Amino acid sequence: MALTDIHIRNAKKAHKSYKLPDGSGLYLYVSKAGGKSWRLDYAYFGKRKTLTIGTYPSVGLAEARARRDEAKKKLSEGLDPSLSKKRDQLAAKAAAGNTFELIADEFIAKLRRDKRAEPTIEKNTWMLKVLAKKLLPYPITQISAKDVLDVLGTIEKSGRVESALATRSAIGRVFRFAIATARAENDPTSALRGALQRHVPTSHPALTTREELGGLMRAIYGYEGWPSLVAALKIQALCFARPGETRSMGWSEVDLEKAIWTIPAAKTKMRREHHVPLSRQALEIIKQMKDLFPDREQVFPSMMSGKTFLSENSMNSALRRMGIGDDEHTAHGFRSSASSILNESGKFSADAIEAQLAHLDTREVRRVYNRATYWNERVQMMQWWADMLDEQRTQKRALFNSSVAAAISG
Repeated sequence: MALTDIHIRNAKKAHKSYKLPDGSGLYLYVSKAGGKSWRLDYAYFGKRKTLTIGTYPSVGLAEARARRDEAKKKLSEGLDPSLSKKRDQLAAKAAAGNTFELIADEFIAKLRRDKRAEPTIEKNTWMLKVLAKKLLPYPITQISAKDVLDVLGTIEKSGRVESALATRSAIGRVFRFAIATARAENDPTSALRGALQRHVPTSHPALTTREELGGLMRAIYGYEGWPSLVAALKIQALCFARPGETRSMGWSEVDLEKAIWTIPAAKTKMRREHHVPLSRQALEIIKQMKDLFPDREQVFPSMMSGKTFLSENSMNSALRRMGIGDDEHTAHGFRSSASSILNESGKFSADAIEAQLAHLDTREVRRVYNRATYWNERVQMMQWWADMLDEQRTQKRALFNSSVAAAISG
């Protein structure tokens, strides 16, 4: 006789455990302590087995019958319901352990194994562990498109449209890594294309006349900040490498005798080793760092932790503190400054300037055959550039017409 809810509720504990059958092998097991659980007796290849379906009242009569029918269906397909349940439990446990944080850490470790540039690794770490911090504790299989959108929306509302788009891409790379390692089945970020505000790219603001740079250099040389930060700004102006390459400069990259700074391929945007001729002025600044921080691996150690180099926004923040607006000049802007002034000078070939900027020739055939580095010309060019900056810095003339003039003169 099939059970009813009344029968189940009225079932009381007895001096020994007993069963209340419902049909098709399903029954309610009442323990001596009064606990009630649903069980299913079945035969699998002639062997009698029992499957615990769930406890009452968490699992009601209707759900118990549905689970019984599901187990019977598996039996008809030649599957053992008990074994399937154990596998499901193990899978659920594994899924719960595969948090977004765990897989993000593995993905970042893979970037290091793949010899990706340190600035790339830093940026991915910042986006995944800081901007997407809310996702870290959740099992990756339980993160929905809405969960990701909530995180990205917060970034977007703060005005960092580009960061929101970049973070979506970074999160997507983690999900695709999880799919490739059989720990996820879909990437929710694919459903978010078009959901965020479109980023309109802008060029890095830069001062592009000698007079303007002279005023800027006076501001930098007069800035009383953390010594390695001031030195990094000077080297950024003198060498106009990418800011991440300057900040992360290590002593192993610098040959003081040959006056060469060798940026490893892993750090460069184009994944090619890049050599920078060091002017007399650049050598003097770098040697000063050796005197100030003789036991550090980094040329420009961080003020917060001497074991690491300067943070991503340190140079731009210093420029802002000098009164230089973010619409006037940035650390990256020194590259545009150098490109503009060097080309306008007419003293150096465009090829040598592009080679020093470590730009990739967009003409494929020319790129294959033109392997000249224009080294001798670049050595002369970098010394001319450093001398020109010194000349402009030490000349007494009207500062550029901007808020920088008021900030420096005040």
